Amino acid sequence: MKRWVRIVLIVIIVLLLILLVAPLLVPVPPLEDTVPPPQLADPDSRFVDVNGLQVHYKIAGQGEPTLVLLHGFGASVFSWREVMEPLSEIGTVIAFDRPAFGLTERPLPPFIPPNVGGERGGESDSPYRAEAQVELTVGLLDELGVERAVLVGNSAGGTIAMLTALAYPQRVQALVLVDAAVYGHGGSLGLVRLLADTPQMQRIGPLVARRIRTWGQDFARSAWHDPSQITAEVWEGYTKPLQVENWDRALWEMMRASRSHDLAEQLAEIRVPCLVITGDDDRIVPTEQSIRLADELPDAALVVIPDCGHVPHEECPEAFLQAVTGFLDKLP
Repeated sequence: MKRWVRIVLIVIIVLLLILLVAPLLVPVPPLEDTVPPPQLADPDSRFVDVNGLQVHYKIAGQGEPTLVLLHGFGASVFSWREVMEPLSEIGTVIAFDRPAFGLTERPLPPFIPPNVGGERGGESDSPYRAEAQVELTVGLLDELGVERAVLVGNSAGGTIAMLTALAYPQRVQALVLVDAAVYGHGGSLGLVRLLADTPQMQRIGPLVARRIRTWGQDFARSAWHDPSQITAEVWEGYTKPLQVENWDRALWEMMRASRSHDLAEQLAEIRVPCLVITGDDDRIVPTEQSIRLADELPDAALVVIPDCGHVPHEECPEAFLQAVTGFLDKLP
């Protein structure tokens, strides 16, 4: 073997060893000044055990219809602050924090299967999986004595709303899909999953998740048509859950649990009335995708809100409320 070939091989082997070993040696300092979720609760916060998980939720109003609000990635019940009270004048409104976000409990692996004592579970028991979040949504309805509900889901919360309607059609009266995440990302999610399950990434994953403090603000600005509306008070509301213990590890577990669910191929099976709402300047889930979603669902109306981004319930609450109340008025 020629000398230069040997040198190249040695360099490649050394680089591979560095890539494999270095992440395992990176120190992961513990988070400081974190607290259990209940210590950050608001006066109107409530907690309930659902499938072995302490779920944080808020409830307002009474009577029917019952609306269940499911927030998107990086958000919490805080994201519904502009519309929850007005919606409560129509019926009962329930907003809850999905696992890995807000003040809902953040369990860490090894996970324990729901309603099973003693023996430890594995990754399939992760509460961060979409399937587990569907069960959590229905379990919350059971705990609160709700037979059927209108599910209102923003972005990834829209994904959970649609998966719930597919799995439990008898429990879903209608869907309001706010810039719902449906199309694309299948290949990229597979690559993320492949990398996330390596020992190296499992080691440094929490450090990756902590970077949300940096890129999260840019992400939030891109979600609004007019980011100047993100005041210091709004940003404080967004970041308050980053004081919860183990928030970084739980966020990484949620990212590890991400899957592609081929929702685009199942839209014809969603038979409940749907309202698709989008801003005309959505840079997270492009507006064209919401227009396509309304066209491909069997029974859907579409509202495109002008001068609005990915979170119309926050940025354009009056137009959002007008669209939702008009839709609800037409339900059987």
